[in-house]
Amino acid sequence: MRTQTSTEHPHDDTPDTQAAFVRLAELPDGPERADLRQDLVNAWLPLSERLAGRFRNRGEALEDLRQVAALGLVKAVDRYDPERGSAFVSFAVPTITGEVKRHFRDHMWTLHVPRRVQDQRNRVRSAQHELSRTVSGRAPTLAEIAEQAGLSPEETRSGLEAIGSFSTLSLDAEIPGAGAGHTMADALGGPDPALDVVIDREAVKPRLRKLPERDRKILYMRFFRDMTQSRIAADLGISQMHVSRLISNSCDRLRREVMQDAA
Repeated sequence: MRTQTSTEHPHDDTPDTQAAFVRLAELPDGPERADLRQDLVNAWLPLSERLAGRFRNRGEALEDLRQVAALGLVKAVDRYDPERGSAFVSFAVPTITGEVKRHFRDHMWTLHVPRRVQDQRNRVRSAQHELSRTVSGRAPTLAEIAEQAGLSPEETRSGLEAIGSFSTLSLDAEIPGAGAGHTMADALGGPDPALDVVIDREAVKPRLRKLPERDRKILYMRFFRDMTQSRIAADLGISQMHVSRLISNSCDRLRREVMQDAA
C-alpha cells in the first residue's frame, strides 16, 4: 500500500506524514515497507533540495549537494522514531544539514582544519561580506571583523588563516608579482648539503686548533679561500710540492685522530 502524502502537498516541502511514519515503524521488512519508505523520501525531497541550496556557491556543484542532502534525508527517514513525539521536520533539518556540512569538511577542504576553526572561518567570511557593504575605500580591520563576527581577535586570526586552507595552489602556479615563469615550486627550499658535514666539522675543530700555525694557515687558504697549491706556495715562499705534502699530512693526522676518538 502506497501513501498519497507526496501528492497531497505538491507545493509544501514539509508535508504531514506523521501517520505514515507511525505505519512505517509498525511494518515488518518487506515490499510494503520498502514502498512506504520510498514514498516518504520522495515526499520530503523538496525540503532536502531547499537545504542543499543554502550551500550553493561554495565550491561544490549544486547537483552534488542535492545528492548529499538526499543521503541525509534517507538517514533521517531511517532513524526517525515517531514515538518520541517530535515532528519529523525538527529531526530531518539538522540531520540533512549535518550531512552536507560533513561533506564539505571531509571532501572539500584541502587541508585538515578542526571543526572549531572551520566555524571561525565561516563567521569571519560572513563578517567580511557584511562589512564590505558598510566600509568603503579600505579593507576592514581585524578589530572590526572580530566585532562583527562576535569572535576574539585570536579567533578572528585563526578564521582568516583558515580561509586560505579551503583550497591550495599547484606548485606550478606562478607567484604573483614575481614575473613570468616563476612558480611556487621555485620558492621551495632544498636539502642543505652542509648539513651532511656538520658532525665532521664539529669533530675536526678541536684538532685543527692543535695543528701548527703554518699548517692551519695552509688548510684555511686551500679549503676556505679555495686557493690553488701553486698560489699558496708563492704566498708562503715554499715549493708547491711542499705545500701538497703539508696538506696531505695534516689531513691524514686529522682523519686518524677523529677515527681514534670515534672508536
